[in-house]
Amino acid sequence: MTRIGILGGTFDPPHLGHLIIANEVLNAHSLDEIWFMPNQEPPHKKKSNAIKEADRINLVQLAISGHPNFKIELLELERSGPSYTYESMKILTKIHPDKEFYFIIGADMVEYLPKWRNIDELVKIVQFIGVNRPSYSTESHYPILYAEVPEVEISSSQIRNRLLENKTIRYLVPDSVRNYIKENQLYGS
Repeated sequence: MTRIGILGGTFDPPHLGHLIIANEVLNAHSLDEIWFMPNQEPPHKKKSNAIKEADRINLVQLAISGHPNFKIELLELERSGPSYTYESMKILTKIHPDKEFYFIIGADMVEYLPKWRNIDELVKIVQFIGVNRPSYSTESHYPILYAEVPEVEISSSQIRNRLLENKTIRYLVPDSVRNYIKENQLYGS
């Protein structure tokens, strides 16, 4: 059975922290692929709406293009309304019965799991993999695998703010992402 890691997020924009997490989890748990799943409307935070959906898709594709085991999954973007993991994983497991899914979350989301929609049903259809984040606990009474990742404090909001302030984002995002942002004058760049 093919083992797929799902990394969800706004990816607004995708950055090296996302890629490091994906690569570390892929290798730590011998997964076959990592699918980056941009969400439509994250239920736990406000989406920035800084750029068009098509640009977010292009940015993710550019960010992952150098890795043969990284793919993009557009399921959540194709649905309207909040992107609840439970609904998404029900659909993915139905479409891909030959795949075993692992949902990757940061320690901040590990702490938030009790508040996730249908969490008791969700843990029956997907295995969570938690990754460390500074100032958050990875302890949970839910069944979670873990992966240690280098602590790299990069956030999409930090990158958007730097662009608004006309500061460099070199080495925070892949060069292809940085060039696309510049060429398309995204985030006020």
